[in-house]
Order: sequence, then C-alpha cells, then structure tokens
Amino acid sequence: MRFQTSSVFLNWGGSKLSVFKRIFQAIAKRTLLKVTLVFMLFSILTIAHLQISISRIGEAATNLLVIWGEAWPPDFSVLTNRASWAHPPCESSIDWVCSPAIVGMVQTIEIAFLATVFGMALSLPLAAMSATNLSPKWLAQVIRQVLAALRVVPSLIWALIFVILVGIGPLAGVLAMTIYTVGYLGKLQYEALEGVSREPLEVARAMGLPRWQTARYFAIPEASNSLISQMLFMFEYNVRHGSVVGLVGAGGIGWYMQYYLEPFKLYDRVLALILVMYVSVILIDQLSLQIRRGFIEEDERVQRPRWREVFLPFSTGKGD
Repeated sequence: MRFQTSSVFLNWGGSKLSVFKRIFQAIAKRTLLKVTLVFMLFSILTIAHLQISISRIGEAATNLLVIWGEAWPPDFSVLTNRASWAHPPCESSIDWVCSPAIVGMVQTIEIAFLATVFGMALSLPLAAMSATNLSPKWLAQVIRQVLAALRVVPSLIWALIFVILVGIGPLAGVLAMTIYTVGYLGKLQYEALEGVSREPLEVARAMGLPRWQTARYFAIPEASNSLISQMLFMFEYNVRHGSVVGLVGAGGIGWYMQYYLEPFKLYDRVLALILVMYVSVILIDQLSLQIRRGFIEEDERVQRPRWREVFLPFSTGKGD
C-alpha cells in the first residue's frame, strides 16, 4: 500500500514537472513572450519597491473631480482684464493687450525665440567640433560630453538656478532655455553634420583647407536644410517648455498660472490660461510644420496631418 501511494505521488510530481518543462519550453521559443514576462516582473517589483497603492489613485480621481468642479467653466476674463501685477509691467493703455493670457503667451514666445536664436549661435560651432568627420576624435568626444552635461539637466532645473542667480523674470527663462537649447540642438546638429556626403569634404581636404573652413564652406551648407528644420523644431519645443519654466519664476505664461494657483487657487482662470496656451501651441506647430516642409529634402516624405488629428490625436480616418 505504501509503495502504491509513493508511486502515485511520484507520478503526480513527475507529471507536474513535465507540465512546467513544457511551459518553459514554450516560453523559451517565443521571444516576445519572454520580453513581456520580464517587463511584467520588473514592473511588479518596481511597484512594490515604490510602495504604490491603488487606493491613492482612487483618492486622486476624487480630488480631480473636485478640482474640475472648481475649474469648469473656465474664466476667460484672463483675456480681457488688465494684469496690473505683470512682470515686467505692461505699458499699453488697452486692457486686453495687458491681460494675463496675452502678456504671458507673448512672453513665452519671446523667451522661446531668444533662446532658439542664442542657442543656435552657440550650438552650431560646438556641433562642428563634435562631428567626427570635421574634428579630431578626442576633441569631438570632449565637446559631446559638454553637450550631454547641458542636456542632462532639465530646463526647469536650469530655470531654478538662474532665478537664484539673476532673480525672477524673463531673463532667467531666456538663459535657462538657451543653455538647454545648446545641449539639445547641438546633438541634432552634429548628427546632421556627420551625415553629409564625403565627396565635398574630401575636395576641401584636397584643397588644403583647415577644418573650420571645411565646416564653414562645405559641411554646414551641405546640411543647411536639416539644420534649419532642426532650428524650427527647437523653437516649437521651446514654446512648449518655456511655458513651464514660469512656474518657478522664470517668466512666460507659467508665471501667471502660478500667480492664480498660489495662494488664490483660481482653477477656472488657470484652465483658461491652459486653453489659450494649447491653441497657441497648435497654431505655432502648424505654422512651423508648413515652413519646415520647404527645407526637407524631396526624397523625404512628410505626412500632412489633418486638423482633426491635430486636435484629436487618437482619431483615425480613411483617406484625405
């Protein structure tokens, strides 16, 4: 009887091991399944390590409903009432010109414009020194590390640093966005310069031109379309992120959002400013896209977005 019981357990254990073996073999044959399981395991471990609680997500949903009740409908008086506390002060006698929405959005665009211009002027020489086909490898690696150091610090942190150094106002925003633009745009530019054809560079070297003249008269003109397109893209990026640096006092529309959030908690006016910023960014993106199409090479096809897809990113349609 004992022998029969033991054999039953052995058979059951063997069949169980056989099932697990088949499961592992099936997983081993499917790369996508292995990757999915690994990501699921790390996600579960990360959630446990961060002590993320589902109940807090439920509390967040409740708080969101409360805030939404206070924010809707949006108060568009931010487009008509004068912002007497604007920084720098608005000198116009027309109230809507000096409204928080207009002053804040104009400041954001101005900060983005100056940061893009200054960043382009500083990043292009650094990009030429970072391109391995234009500079010695040791110099290219050193400059690339400098660009990476500028890029690794978010623009919001740069804004905090410059608010401490130069005080509250648009100057801190311009300096912060310029530094970040140099790091971000410099990487795009040296990749574009490294992608130029070899023939013009070989001709320049055969003529005995120094490296800076090779870059100035051959490499940069060859990559000019890509460089201009990248500059326009960077302006769009700076408009979007320039609105965030104002939350720490670096000017732009974020400064006016912060004014309404603390200590007044006027969520309806903040929502109105967000809608103004959203419409402005959409218009700037579309205008920039139209301009950039003129600088994209003919063999590169850019899909033309429809307005429905711009406002509703997840919408799809058949044909144009």
